[in-house]
Amino acid sequence: MVNAHSSAMLAKHAGIEARITAESRRPAPDDVLINQLKKQKLKLKEALARI
Repeated sequence: MVNAHSSAMLAKHAGIEARITAESRRPAPDDVLINQLKKQKLKLKEALARI
């Protein structure tokens, strides 16, 4: 169960990273959105570290 949960969290982490990359490459990136995504990614990383 923990393995499936951590796999799902890793997938979500990768998805957030992809969204950050895509947004950063836009001509006029939304800095507020990028910061929100980075915070979500950090929370996931911290949660993964606790597993």
